[in-house]
Amino acid sequence: MPLTDTQIKALKPDLKPRKISDEKGLYLLLQPTGAKLWRLKYRVGGKEKLLALGSYPDVGLKDARNRRDEARKLLADGIDPGEQRKAQKAATEARALNSFEVICREWLEKWRTTVEPAQYTKSLARLEKNVFPWLGGRPMAEITPPEVLAVLRRVDERGARYTAHKIKSEISQAFRYAVATGRAERDPCPDLRGAIPPARGENFAAITTPKEAGELLRAIDGFQGTFVVKSALLLAPLLFVRPGELRKAEWAEFDLDKGEWSIPAGRMKGRQPHLVPLPSQAVLILRDLQPLTGRGVHVFAGRDPKKPMSDAAVNAALRRMGYDTKTEITGHGFRAMARTILHEELHFKPEVIEHQLAHRVPDALGSAYNRTKFIKERREMMQRWADYLDKLKAGADVVSIPTRAA
Repeated sequence: MPLTDTQIKALKPDLKPRKISDEKGLYLLLQPTGAKLWRLKYRVGGKEKLLALGSYPDVGLKDARNRRDEARKLLADGIDPGEQRKAQKAATEARALNSFEVICREWLEKWRTTVEPAQYTKSLARLEKNVFPWLGGRPMAEITPPEVLAVLRRVDERGARYTAHKIKSEISQAFRYAVATGRAERDPCPDLRGAIPPARGENFAAITTPKEAGELLRAIDGFQGTFVVKSALLLAPLLFVRPGELRKAEWAEFDLDKGEWSIPAGRMKGRQPHLVPLPSQAVLILRDLQPLTGRGVHVFAGRDPKKPMSDAAVNAALRRMGYDTKTEITGHGFRAMARTILHEELHFKPEVIEHQLAHRVPDALGSAYNRTKFIKERREMMQRWADYLDKLKAGADVVSIPTRAA
């Protein structure tokens, strides 16, 4: 006799499992724990098999009978419902293993061995925030160009155009990895060429907040490139000269005992000689570097010791650390960082800062620039700036205190 809901609800467990039949092979397995499990008994090729159909009350009597009838239809068509379920489960698992997120994370893990840790961290964060919620669960081979474009436009429309282009590049790299490992046929990103306008900016990218500056300084400390490039990276925020002025620095221009760097007029943008007071931290960096390159002309010697390092070296190092040199920080951006923080946090006079930046700022007498003007204030400023950066790097919550030069 077929079961009823009233009968099922009234069932009490025994010390041993008990079967309560419904009809057409369907029965309820009552466990000693009180669990009520639907089972379908059927035969294939003369062999008896069982198919689990869920548990009561999550699967009610009506639903259990519907599932039984679906299984019996498969049997009528010569299909074993148990084997079909196994095949469907395997297909689902295969789709999950070949999802965008799984493959992308696999690519990232292999890629991270070739880049700085910060670059891996930034890329993963970008993908987790902007891509995985929409494409993560999709099978890689089934993702279409319009789906990728929708993700990119979502980023672009919030005003992060360069980030959209960066994400597109990362998606493309993940797809190329999937193609190489046989889990996708092609990369859809080339189809989107021109779909997102190019990112353009008039100013050099720069970090201008103390918190971000501290993070950058810690990243520089952890840089694992050559000693020459790391030394240039360490000096760039301390001295905030133009990248070309730093890169082409010559040992003959430095007096480390006096703590001065005299940059000749020929290498200055304004064609005026420039004096850079060196804080004690900069002197230590230069003394550490001197045994390596001090016998040559150039402080930051390149692969050819007769030439300075490449003009792309500092920006390339920043990218290796995970910084976007178009939207976050560039070698030239250390100047904007110093200008902003020196004025807003350390309260130095704009004219003192501008002279240290070697900007042409006419004074009351019409003099555009004097290499020694404000030299006392500039020496104090450079040392206080270096000390302040040390505190930021250490993670200190630095309080803004007016200076005597204000």
